Amino acid sequence: MPTASTTSTAPTGRSPRRDATENRAALLAAARVVLNRDPDAGLDAIAAEAGLTRRAVYGHFANRDALLKELVTTGAARVAASLAGVDHPDPLVRLALIASQMWQEVDSVRVMTLFAVRGPFQGLVAEQLRPVRAQLLGAVRHRARPDASAGSAASRSRVRTDIDPETLARLIEGAAIAVLDEATRAGIPADAGRRLAMLTVLSVAGLDAASAGRLIDETPELGGAAR
Repeated sequence: MPTASTTSTAPTGRSPRRDATENRAALLAAARVVLNRDPDAGLDAIAAEAGLTRRAVYGHFANRDALLKELVTTGAARVAASLAGVDHPDPLVRLALIASQMWQEVDSVRVMTLFAVRGPFQGLVAEQLRPVRAQLLGAVRHRARPDASAGSAASRSRVRTDIDPETLARLIEGAAIAVLDEATRAGIPADAGRRLAMLTVLSVAGLDAASAGRLIDETPELGGAAR
């Protein structure tokens, strides 16, 4: 029969590990929120957002740079994973779907790109985002030919061919990130921000504003009325 001391200590051995995992996740989530508001925020603000003490932060991260490194790494990996299943035979729809999915991960995108530009994490983020860039480049290289059977002028349009694929893919990536950043800074509502991200990407890819709007409105996968 277990003694009183054995009984009382059994759950204690599991609790700290569970709490540590939850606290670490809470700190990363809090950092994502706080740094989106203020990129220069310190550990005190992050700890307060997480409902923890500054001392608790040091139980998980040696310093602010260590926290930022994990934040941008996990953020980039999260964005890349969210795009892994994005595909469509029409490269323009595929590009719009990528922009739409990036909007769903906008907090991770903003923090990740902010500190990739400002800090020493460029190489780290670039490696994590390689699948995203491969997605964009694949869509651009497709450069679908006009389909006479397609139902709208937008769906018969082509990805522009006056810019080489690698450069165009980089321009599309940069435009998507810029509009995501601006949309969240300006407090644009979620649906409007998502649409703006898609319109911007399609514009850089070569569509005029009217054709881009029709493509979105007429494509069910993009949330259009047609079903």
